[in-house]
Amino acid sequence: MNMMDYVELQVTSNFSFLRGASHGEELVRTAAALGHGAVGIADRNTLAGVVRAFMAARDVGIRLVVGARLDLEDGPSMLCFPSDRAAYGRLSRLLTLGKRRAEKGSCRLTLEDVGDYGDGQIIVVIPPDWAPGDDGGGPGDVFVKQLEGLKAVFGDRCYLAASHLYRGDDGRRLALLHGVSGACGTPMVATNDVHAHGASRRVLQDVLTCIREHCTIDEAGYRL
Repeated sequence: MNMMDYVELQVTSNFSFLRGASHGEELVRTAAALGHGAVGIADRNTLAGVVRAFMAARDVGIRLVVGARLDLEDGPSMLCFPSDRAAYGRLSRLLTLGKRRAEKGSCRLTLEDVGDYGDGQIIVVIPPDWAPGDDGGGPGDVFVKQLEGLKAVFGDRCYLAASHLYRGDDGRRLALLHGVSGACGTPMVATNDVHAHGASRRVLQDVLTCIREHCTIDEAGYRL
């Protein structure tokens, strides 16, 4: 198998409720079939999907990059990857803290929490979504200040995610993110924000989106 240098880190499995349309095993096996030497599973505020994904990665002979996507109450979302066993334990305790604060199925975490449990974590900050015509035409001053704060805490373990959204403004959007990256000293990381292992799951993905958004397929529009 010819391995490629690119590794997809922003992967959502079906353990992210009503978001991921594929099992972790399917995502890992597809990554291996595409020639990836590793793949990162990062479900929303949970590590639940990594066990089956790890077993699949072992079977197909690629590395699983274990992590979680942290959705914060007062800051940007981020992919969080522990760099060793101790950091994995801290990430587990952080998620437990957030889940104990919230109702079942929810998780409440803050920027301060992430800092308190941040030793040994590598984070990839996900920029907010924006469209042409939004005020400022970019991610905004609040996000930049938050990114600067995270950079101060995590140092060279802080990165900025950049994905193609295929809405017609990707060139402009990526140029703006490149400027933010340079100003904050946070290197950019290319991701694809994967939610399924193949195009055949598009229909299921759309149904999940409609359930989450409380709408019909005909009403969903760009939410799909």
